[in-house]
Formats: sequence, structure tokens, C-alpha cells
Amino acid sequence: MSNAVTTTASALTPEGSLSRYLAEIRKFPMLEKNQEYMLAKRFAEHEDADAAQQLITSHLRLVAKIAMGYRGYGLPIGEVISEGNVGLMQAVKRFDPEKGFRLATYAMWWIRASIQEYILRSWSLVKIGTTAAQKKLFFNLRKIKGQIDAVDEGDLKPDQVEHIATKLGVTHDDVISMNRRMSGGEASLNAPMSKDAEGGGEWQDWLVDENAVNPEAKLAREDEYDMRMGLLERALATLNEREQHILTERRLKDKPSTLEELSQVYNVSRERVRQIEVRAFEKLQKAMKRMDKEARQPQDVEEVEA
Repeated sequence: MSNAVTTTASALTPEGSLSRYLAEIRKFPMLEKNQEYMLAKRFAEHEDADAAQQLITSHLRLVAKIAMGYRGYGLPIGEVISEGNVGLMQAVKRFDPEKGFRLATYAMWWIRASIQEYILRSWSLVKIGTTAAQKKLFFNLRKIKGQIDAVDEGDLKPDQVEHIATKLGVTHDDVISMNRRMSGGEASLNAPMSKDAEGGGEWQDWLVDENAVNPEAKLAREDEYDMRMGLLERALATLNEREQHILTERRLKDKPSTLEELSQVYNVSRERVRQIEVRAFEKLQKAMKRMDKEARQPQDVEEVEA
């Protein structure tokens, strides 16, 4: 099926002639409802490649029409149409003719979804929208700005922000941020800074690593972790063998054992296993608190004396 649509769409490349491609796809006949139903049945039941090709080629005009509505994002229309064709292929693959509706009705969603995902991936290296509401904002902001005569560059007025946020069900901050992103264009972090900038270099050289960890803080956390693990090992040693095993199996493993599994190991009821677990955990907590206090006490005394 993918080979069929690839061959058909090969006349259109990002540098190719759009008018020639549109002329070519007009040559494929539209299908009557009964023809479409029989072809869809053949493909669904027998994976008939010829049936799939006819379903695809008869809907290439639908893809082109939908793709034309996404010409305002600075991407080659040939690539947009190609992505729409991918969505059409997915629709044909999943189409159930027994549902009673036409393929075009079903395919429109897949075509739009494929095109929109491509635009979101390509429009910026940084993700613009991750939620359904943000994606809706991205694809409707230009249209709504045109409706309310807010096409000038720069920030939106407060009443315009309120109108768009209410209409699309997003926050004011989302509207302001998206408008600035779509108005400002993209710039490479590898681009050289102004020659007048002190030290020269690239813009990425001035980025601050927000995840950078203070070495002293990192060392303190590691020391604290090592101390806690040492306390845990010593506290576990205060439990008897059965308590250690049950507590480890129930609370210290990535995939804990069930009460039923442990009850069979020790030939006791599940409730008895649960009681042993709770008692062992309480004993472990008390032992760790006692040991922690003992470990810190000499240090506290030294600090007081100092």
C-alpha cells in the first residue's frame, strides 16, 4: 500500500511543480459509494494491494485540498502534501467499510493529524505545543487574529488576549507566549554573536545550565545517601531471618512479592504475613532512628563545644 501512494506522489517533490502534480491526481477517478465499499472490503479481507491503490489515488485530491489550508507555516507545500498522503495511507489501513460512512469522512481526521504533527515537528526545534489545547492554539491563532484585526507585529492587546484565550480554552499566558513565538521567528544557538560583543563566540556560550548542581551540595547529598544506606543495612541486621526476608520481599524490591506467595513459603496465612511485615517495618524504623541519633550525637557535642 505504501508503494502505491509513493509511486503516485513521486511527481511532487519540494522543488517540483505543484501544478503538474495537481493535474496528474485529477486523472484518477472518484469512486461511487458501492465501488468504495467493495474495494474496502477486498482490502480488509484479502489485503488486496490493487484495491488499496484505487482507494488511495481516488482521495489524493482530498489530501491536496486539506494541505493547501496549511500554506502559512513556511514549509514546502510538497512536503505538507506528502505528510497528508501518509495520513491517508493510515486511514485506508484502518477503515472499516461496515461502519456505514465514506472513506473521505474518516480519512480527513488522519490527514489533518499527520500534517499537523509534521508542522509541529518542523516549525521549530523547540516544541511549541504539547497539549491538545496548545496545538489548537497554534493552528488557529493566525486565523483568529485576522478575524479581530490583530495582524500587526508585536504583543496583543489585553482584550485581544482575553478573546482568544476564551475562544480556544487556553490561558492568557499561553496566548501571549505562542503569539511571541510565532511572530519572532527562529534563530540558531550556533549563530555567532555580534562582533561588538565582548569575547565573541556563539549565543549558546551564554546559556546557563539550569540543571547544574553545586559540587558541595552534590557531595553532601551523596554522603547523606551513603549514611542512610548504612543505617538501613545495620537496622535490617536487628531483625530475625524471617522478618528480614518478608520485609525485603514486600518493601525493598522493585517487584514486590504478594502476600499469597510468602504465605506459601512460610506455610502461614496471608494475614499472618501482613502482621509480620508491619511489625518488622516498625522495628526497622525505630532502629534506624536510634542509630541516626547515635551517629549524629558526637558531632553535635563537638559543635557545641566549639
